Amino acid sequence: MSEVTITVRGEHESRIAPERATVHVTVRAEGAERSSVVERAMRLAEPVRTGITERQEAGSVVDWSSKRLSVRAERPWNEEGRKLAPVYYASIDFSATFIEVTELSIWISGIAAWDGVDVGWVNWHLTPQTRADLESEVASAAVGIAVRRAQSYASALGLETVTPVEIADTGLISREVSPGPQMMARAVALAAADSNPMMEYEPEDIVVSATVEARFTAH
Repeated sequence: MSEVTITVRGEHESRIAPERATVHVTVRAEGAERSSVVERAMRLAEPVRTGITERQEAGSVVDWSSKRLSVRAERPWNEEGRKLAPVYYASIDFSATFIEVTELSIWISGIAAWDGVDVGWVNWHLTPQTRADLESEVASAAVGIAVRRAQSYASALGLETVTPVEIADTGLISREVSPGPQMMARAVALAAADSNPMMEYEPEDIVVSATVEARFTAH
């Protein structure tokens, strides 16, 4: 047996606690008069904006944004099939990125009980540098596993030298496009009973995984 082609797959994953949490909040108001609806939405949004900026100054919020006021009108139908007077809806969206989970939970628990405030989803994530470093480490580890597998196969055949020929993200060797290192993050939001508006946000670890395919020749 002079030469054998060996094709293997290497996988690796790593888990890490989230470093950042971006929460999305919407303030809403509705009514029959456009001006009063707009004024109410602006008034309801002010304490939300104040709370975010105060936490940014304290260092628990690293970034935040607010979309401009959005206003729309709808004319509902009555039971007789006639259109009624317009109803106006106004909303303002906020997003804030926290670095402290405890501070996030405390703030969310407070504003969730406010009139007109709707707390949306929380996106748990890493800093760009941490994400890039971890993806690189996971990809390198996946390649190392592929090399060790190829060496094991070669040894089982009584061959000693393993030479890499081709390596790619999974599927690319067979010309099927497939993603490389993957990042998944899940968050669990636990709400208490209706009588108690307390909300608790508990993040799960972020999983970063990589799968590669490699082709070697063994002598």
